[in-house]
Amino acid sequence: MINLGPLKNGPIPFKGMQKSMQKQKELYSGKAKSVYTTEDPTKFVLVFRDDTSAFDGEKVEQLSRKGMVNNKFNAFIMEALEKAGVPTHFEALLSDQECLVKNLEMLPVECVVRNYAAGSLVKRLGVEEGSTLTPPTFELFLKDDALHDPMINVSHCVSFGWATEAQLKEMEVLTYKVNDILSKMFDEGGMLLVDYKLEFGVYEGKIVLGDEFSPDGCRIWDKETRKKMDKDRFRQGLGSVIETYEEVGKRLGMSFD
Repeated sequence: MINLGPLKNGPIPFKGMQKSMQKQKELYSGKAKSVYTTEDPTKFVLVFRDDTSAFDGEKVEQLSRKGMVNNKFNAFIMEALEKAGVPTHFEALLSDQECLVKNLEMLPVECVVRNYAAGSLVKRLGVEEGSTLTPPTFELFLKDDALHDPMINVSHCVSFGWATEAQLKEMEVLTYKVNDILSKMFDEGGMLLVDYKLEFGVYEGKIVLGDEFSPDGCRIWDKETRKKMDKDRFRQGLGSVIETYEEVGKRLGMSFD
């Protein structure tokens, strides 16, 4: 079992807001985040916007406080993972909606772990939603909205040059390590980490966790009631999206003040 240190005694404190690094040119604007250069070519500023989308951008809305909540949620999780030995791109919070990250060479592959059957797995295989998956499954998807993020395998990745076999193996090892760490955290907060996706990049020759970890990119259920506490609230029109994200964070020991 991985030792989470101070998690058992209270929340992990953030490294603190840093004001010195300023964003410059916008490099990329995605569905919910924007990336800016800084005076340091090895660092970017990641901006979490209030935009919310589903179904590969077909459903889009703005939700007040979402950028702030996801930025602070991500910072908390990334620092917990780093402390437990998972290398991440996160450097520091800059403001309520901005954080400083390493400039990774991102790999166009999404790594998905499923602890319980839900979402596309249920549709593909006809299994019952909520079925426990023992051991958890590991899947790869190509990051391509236009193609609806198709499922791929190691052979595809190597043949098309998306990632090497060695990189994919390290990504799998780290993805399962994240599962060990976060499943325990969520369980202690009375929640089930149903599934999640991770994205990785290369920094100084090493595989490093990039992008974000927030309720936007995973499924979270209440352990007792199976209440959905993630982006499915937006996808399925269940309401109270950001309020529920904040509830998840507070159960884990986060503060959004």
